[in-house]
Amino acid sequence: MHLPAIIDVEASGFGPTSYPIEVGLVLPGGRTYCALIRPEPGWGHWDAQAERVHRVSRHTLLSHGLPAQQVAREVNEYLWGLTVYCDSWYHDFNWLSRLFDAADSAPAFRLEDLRLLLNQEQADAWHATKSQVEREMGLERHRASNDARVLQATLQGVRHPHAAMLADQARQLVG
Repeated sequence: MHLPAIIDVEASGFGPTSYPIEVGLVLPGGRTYCALIRPEPGWGHWDAQAERVHRVSRHTLLSHGLPAQQVAREVNEYLWGLTVYCDSWYHDFNWLSRLFDAADSAPAFRLEDLRLLLNQEQADAWHATKSQVEREMGLERHRASNDARVLQATLQGVRHPHAAMLADQARQLVG
């Protein structure tokens, strides 16, 4: 069963001056990548409500974030030539554009909306399936790579609900 690459971007807020603070992705084979991004000069916007969601302080970014140029290069290395999907195309496109502009680079991949992969029945089952996946995965930290993993697993669940149910039953027998 082929699952696409998924990307998620956390940001400093939602306004036009917001910027990316973290990029996470999961590849078709399940390999993940996640990086905090050090704010560039001029990236001053900070939304306390967004911080409560992603739980990453600006201080953490300044002390542990990687330079935009490095993150853009690494993301391109992972996603070179792929079509990668996200669940918030408008925002993720803008934040990735800010990242790559700051790195004086361009994405080496194509970004598409995850909804393009869903038929109506799958779209209708998305939210309930995602809630179930989140409970099953039990991820304690809100990180971009975890969000990408949840999206990829949810896609698998809505595409192949019978296979997801069998996998869940197998986990219960083993556990």
